[in-house]
Amino acid sequence: MDVIIGPLFWLAGTVIEIYIWMLIASAILSWLVAFNVVNTRNRFVYMVGDFLQRVTEPALRPIRRILPNLGGIDLSPLVLILLLLFLQQVLARLYVAYATSGL
Repeated sequence: MDVIIGPLFWLAGTVIEIYIWMLIASAILSWLVAFNVVNTRNRFVYMVGDFLQRVTEPALRPIRRILPNLGGIDLSPLVLILLLLFLQQVLARLYVAYATSGL
């Protein structure tokens, strides 16, 4: 059974890590667009921005509803990254507990 469980925990951790990087890229791209460093009229920039927004927005929207409005500062990516890091640690400890129990 360890042949299946080990790779599943690895895959879950890797997916979480990739999603965290997508959140960071989305936040950086939104800053670059807001400060007119990159132009969304560029087809590639638009496609990357649209993809990142479609991937991250469903997870960020409920957090934005809960957090208070801080003006121009959006802390929802930070909160989601912290929650994902917490989940990653829980999964790692579950795997260690599973591996040491000998099941």
